[in-house]
Amino acid sequence: MKKNIWDAEKYSKHADFVPKLAFPLIDLIRELKGKKVLDLGCGDGTLTVELIKQGADVVGVDLSPQMVKASRSKGIKALVASATDLPFYEEFDVVFSNAVLHWVQEAEKALQNIAKSMKRGGIFVAEFGGKGNIQSIVEAMEQVFKENPEFGQFKNVWYFPDLQEYKQLLEKTGFKVEYIELIPRPTPIEDIENWLEIFTNVYTSHLSTQQERKFRNQVKEKLKKTIYSPQNGWTADYVRLRLRAVKV
Repeated sequence: MKKNIWDAEKYSKHADFVPKLAFPLIDLIRELKGKKVLDLGCGDGTLTVELIKQGADVVGVDLSPQMVKASRSKGIKALVASATDLPFYEEFDVVFSNAVLHWVQEAEKALQNIAKSMKRGGIFVAEFGGKGNIQSIVEAMEQVFKENPEFGQFKNVWYFPDLQEYKQLLEKTGFKVEYIELIPRPTPIEDIENWLEIFTNVYTSHLSTQQERKFRNQVKEKLKKTIYSPQNGWTADYVRLRLRAVKV
């Protein structure tokens, strides 16, 4: 499976809405002081710092070496690791994850690893893309690939489950679900071109520079009809799946 390549500086500049909109997720943990926390997909460490401020002992992991480097520059304990291959065993009181698990198609394997990393009675709190997330963007990308056969076949690498599907996976992998919800969250974004550059290079890494520019321009033109208005600018059609579960 190809990976998205993350530029920590561009992410911080153009995608800072991702951590900013996740502060309610921290509140779901309820008590952080003295807890050992795994921040799964810590990114540049913006939310990790908040967890530490509330008294938690936090270890961050991310699949991107660039993001891990950015986290370490903030003084965070962080290492490169995959959600499907975590090097921990019953170490954490809390696993926290924001905007990560929709990148992991091996969802059951990821949950097995999360459960393995946690102490019994530990809390798992997460938010990521759920069913219907960025549907307009995905459809526009698919259409552009169809209209440009030289781009190759479009294969969706994102995993946007519905609520019941993910609840069943949680229960199957040893969790008791205390709260789970699908939340439509239309999200203003600065510019769709920046968004595409940051979040979709996994789809365009095999294209030439000219083809990649063509891809972004054509996707942008299609999306002007669905998620853009002169009054409000760009609004991505986000739908988030948010949950709190306990390892039993």
